[in-house]
Amino acid sequence: MKPPVKKTPPGSEPAPSKKTAAKKTAAKKTAAKKTAATAKNTAATAEKAVEKTAASSKKAAVKKGTAKKTAAKKATPEKAPAAPKTFPQESRTALVRRARRINRELAEVYSYAHPELDFENPFELLVATVLSAQTTDLRVNQTTPRLFARYPTPEDLAAAVPEEVEELIRPTGFFRAKTKSIMGLAKALTEDFGGEVPGRVEDLVKLPGVGRKTAFVVLGNAFGVPGITVDTHFGRLVRRWRWTDETDPEKVEAAVGALFPKSEWTMLSHRVIFHGRRICHSRKPACGACPIAPLCPSYGEGETDPEKAKKLLKYEMGGFPGQRLKPPADYPGKPAPPLAEG
Repeated sequence: MKPPVKKTPPGSEPAPSKKTAAKKTAAKKTAAKKTAATAKNTAATAEKAVEKTAASSKKAAVKKGTAKKTAAKKATPEKAPAAPKTFPQESRTALVRRARRINRELAEVYSYAHPELDFENPFELLVATVLSAQTTDLRVNQTTPRLFARYPTPEDLAAAVPEEVEELIRPTGFFRAKTKSIMGLAKALTEDFGGEVPGRVEDLVKLPGVGRKTAFVVLGNAFGVPGITVDTHFGRLVRRWRWTDETDPEKVEAAVGALFPKSEWTMLSHRVIFHGRRICHSRKPACGACPIAPLCPSYGEGETDPEKAKKLLKYEMGGFPGQRLKPPADYPGKPAPPLAEG
């Protein structure tokens, strides 16, 4: 017979040893760590999947948008460049105020404005102005010293040999036509005005090669008679400033003259021409360096970046010699060099 098995009453089982309990606790902790790591990996994998899906969707959207833009460009012609800044329609009073304010601003910037032709008397100024057509004042100033040294009076020039005069003024261009003009006006001064330059516009415009522009240069700077000089610079700027839309010089003269008192006409001409030669150029105006930019309806036609605009400045504004070999005492720039020999 098998010996009887002893039954242990409930609640009287032997307590597990400390070593066994520690092993069980460690096993539980390890299992918990594994479960947490697994969960973390699962979450990370899910997050990456979401990000990947989002990136793919964004990429697809960008491609789709690019495709739409490309299609739109093909279907739609290119837009015209934006129109330059313009002012609202001005009243006559507002125009006069703005024009006079521009003049005051220019007077501060070009307090030293002057005629940029070298001359000692009305005759020299008259001849130099005729020679300045289709060339620079600088080239005229480099040419006239030898001309006036050889022919200092109207009588001398009227009696000159044309070929010799042509050779002296050749650097100014169109020297044959200009020789005919200056010898013709010298003869007229000698025969009709006693060798003196007349002080009236009506008489000056009768001389060969002399128009209203030349007449007002001489009257304003040799006789102190107010006048507006409408050269290419003056005409260009007053149209940019919307002072007038006229292109005929006499109509420009009348329109601008009506905006200012006569006492301002001569100096206004100098300031506007100075500004046109130094800052408000024909092809590339330096808008970013312009002192009257807030008053200009055409701001933005030229370079607006201040640093780039500075590089466009000419003569004393850009640190270079001016146009006169003998500038006035208050001129802040450098005198121009004489004409190189040969």
